[in-house]
Amino acid sequence: MPIPVNHAKPIRVTAKESAFEQLQQWIIDGTLQPEEKLVDTELAQALNLSRTPVREALQLLEVQGFVEMFPGKATHVTKVDKEDIKILLPPLAALQSLAVELAIPNSDEELIELLEDTNRRFAEAVRAGDNFSALKIDEEFHQHIVTASQNPYVDTILNRLQAHVRRLFFHHSLILTQSSVDEHIEIIQTFKDKDINKAAKLMKSNWIRTIEELTVN
Repeated sequence: MPIPVNHAKPIRVTAKESAFEQLQQWIIDGTLQPEEKLVDTELAQALNLSRTPVREALQLLEVQGFVEMFPGKATHVTKVDKEDIKILLPPLAALQSLAVELAIPNSDEELIELLEDTNRRFAEAVRAGDNFSALKIDEEFHQHIVTASQNPYVDTILNRLQAHVRRLFFHHSLILTQSSVDEHIEIIQTFKDKDINKAAKLMKSNWIRTIEELTVN
């Protein structure tokens, strides 16, 4: 029989990548608590991996600020400080603003419909008080724009920053509000109008306002 050549190919993930993704998720959602001591042999057993990829994953997590390693002593999960949101969001806002500038020239009706559908689901989660889902869908909304920017460097850096924001939201029960829903609607309109300057300003203010809102709360 002829072998199909246009089928979806599975994405291969190395043991190190697998360990990194799972450990990062456990740190973000609090399965591994701030300042908790990490033992590579125990983690390797839990992940059903050898110690080498786990150690490599921990080294990468240290580079990204999720763990602290003290050679010959111990490895600990880093602390979570709510005030870090004031440090994280400004560069994230600047990069998201750049992403929307790059995305609008590449946008089409399909992207606009995708953004509208995502924002509808986001609004439903906000109204229902489902803060976990709201955060995830908000990320999804912005990721659609980042993907449309077609800039892998912006995508990579934003993913790293977003992981830390996600962790702060989990640990401090930070809440997204109707204001974010309304701002998304305005951003979508700029895609329809192909108004790059207005889109960049709206995107930046969307993130900066979040800092002010969280500071008040």
